[in-house]
Amino acid sequence: MKKYNIILIVAAMFLQLSCNKNLDPKVYSSLTSINAFRTQSDAIAAVNAVYARLKGPAVGDNFDYWTVRHFALTDLTTDVGHCSYSGDPGQLSLVQWNSANGLLAEDWKQIYKLIADANNAIYNVSAMTTIGADSKNQFLSEMKFLRAIAYLDLTDAWGPVVLVTEKDVANPKYTSQPPVTPVAQIDALLISDLEAAINTLPVDYKSNKIYATNDVGRATKGAAMTLLAKLYLRQHQWQKAADLTKQVMDLNVYQLFPTYAGLFKEDNKWCSENIFSVLSDANVNGTELLNHFGPLDHPVLTDRWQYYAVTWDFYNSYDDQDDRKKMFFTEYAGVDGLTHKQAPTLGATPPAGILYMPDVATMKYADPNGANTYYDGHSVDILRYADVLLSRAEALNELNGPNAESISLINLVKARSHAKLLVQSAFTQATLRDALLQERGWELYYEGKRRADLMRFGKYAEVVNGYLKRTSQTQTVVMPRDQYFPYPLNQVNINPNLSNAGRQ
Repeated sequence: MKKYNIILIVAAMFLQLSCNKNLDPKVYSSLTSINAFRTQSDAIAAVNAVYARLKGPAVGDNFDYWTVRHFALTDLTTDVGHCSYSGDPGQLSLVQWNSANGLLAEDWKQIYKLIADANNAIYNVSAMTTIGADSKNQFLSEMKFLRAIAYLDLTDAWGPVVLVTEKDVANPKYTSQPPVTPVAQIDALLISDLEAAINTLPVDYKSNKIYATNDVGRATKGAAMTLLAKLYLRQHQWQKAADLTKQVMDLNVYQLFPTYAGLFKEDNKWCSENIFSVLSDANVNGTELLNHFGPLDHPVLTDRWQYYAVTWDFYNSYDDQDDRKKMFFTEYAGVDGLTHKQAPTLGATPPAGILYMPDVATMKYADPNGANTYYDGHSVDILRYADVLLSRAEALNELNGPNAESISLINLVKARSHAKLLVQSAFTQATLRDALLQERGWELYYEGKRRADLMRFGKYAEVVNGYLKRTSQTQTVVMPRDQYFPYPLNQVNINPNLSNAGRQ
């Protein structure tokens, strides 16, 4: 969708207040589950409402889930992300958390809100008799794709979780305390839903008979293929992941954007590298990415918080010729009268007029040439083509070790940023695995991938504890304890079956 002009289905009550002393309201109309879901427009409105949950239902609430808060779990808890503030984000940044952490609770809540909206809409659209089969299958596939994103994120973070589907809408049990569902059982549902979506969803929405415009932000065949490939990667089903990523490439609709910096410019809403993204427009349905990622005391991007920043340790891992290293606010004259820069050594005392920043802000969601507004227009790529290329390279390496194609795929991503290219003869399967993990960090930081990547490669403890040791912090990661986050305490209080025994 070029814009998310979300129409939320809400109860509409129009009140006529008379001049009598009772001021009794008169209900002129009421939109309920009985008289809603009658037209195709009703169904589209329900579908759009599920998309809206990826970031928040309205301006003022657009920093939830995939447009800021999810990154706290996926990147802040790794070697990449850093937050110098105290409280919940600081706890995650120090890789020290517990079940009372508010950001864990918030991410859980927002993901389940999307699932609840999707389940309700799937249930009601399935029962509609006033729309054609093609339209119904299209709408159901979009919503099941969105629900699959949510459950993949939930199981990445918490492992076994409570599985709720449209079947629970018909007979809700509001006071029940259901047990968690094994990840394998949840994966089986996602595989079934995504396979159906691949067979239903179009490659794009040009000249689409259901939607009047080329709604580029909607789920597509390529998006469903890519999401399913990521699930297979997590399962280490390398051949299936290799096959699906090749199918995405063979669609011939995606290609790398010419420059890494240009890909993330605020005015680049959609391009051929986007497979599935959350789209925004400044002030209209904007997000608060710039506020959270923007540099502190900057002379151009003012009143920003540098809340989600990058560790200097990670920044320093880039080669100098890599264009991606230029995507950071490494030194500037701040409005506080100080020069903000990196410390020459760990723990160094700054001279007068200098501020040694504890971390470095990224331009990925803080375009210095973009709109300096509160609700910015940065979009978030959930699935993009560079990830497909690196994922296929990973699967091929696991199947056959270093080979010409896997090296070529990695080098396609590197070449875009003028990074040093790999030479096949220099690698074994194990060393190429390490190079791939590092490349994914350089390319996909703060795109919701880092923690899942480290877990899938079996390197979470090694990499994160290594970072903590290099920066003179306590090495806190212990496996398998930290494979998953503890269930949020407020959820455990509601449902004791969410047992945190052995998870903290």
